[in-house]
Amino acid sequence: MARVSMTINGSTHEADVEPRTLLVYFIREQAGLTGTNVGCDTSTCGACTVLVGGRSVKSCTMLAVQADGRSITTIEGLATNGELHPMQQAFREHHGLQCGFCTPGMIMAGVSLLEHAERPLDEQGVRDGLEGNLCRCTGYQNIVSAVLAAQGAGSKPAKT
Repeated sequence: MARVSMTINGSTHEADVEPRTLLVYFIREQAGLTGTNVGCDTSTCGACTVLVGGRSVKSCTMLAVQADGRSITTIEGLATNGELHPMQQAFREHHGLQCGFCTPGMIMAGVSLLEHAERPLDEQGVRDGLEGNLCRCTGYQNIVSAVLAAQGAGSKPAKT
């Protein structure tokens, strides 16, 4: 067993874990934050996307021991005092979801995409930036529209 400690959404979480424990399972089982979904366990779908140090990471590809001492933001950590993050609000207003399974990962990837973009993105730039996140229900148009709307609303960095 290995002792790990990380800050998730501003709160410290410590636990003894098997060295092979994936970050997604630490977040869901140890921290009790179930908004981060387990979709494929192979990094194909992006449903498990979180921010580690402000950068999007598919948490099924990172071991909990690799996140030791790091700051992590999950979908639950985006809203502030009950007010949705601009990306969450844009997804709501532009119906950037259908079944909702991919939505947390898409939102987190969108936040990171806008935060680290070197220039304003156009539709193709958003599509390229979200390429590693899959939605099996939509044609992506509402998702792309939501990210572009959040960009126009001045999407702010996530709290880390």
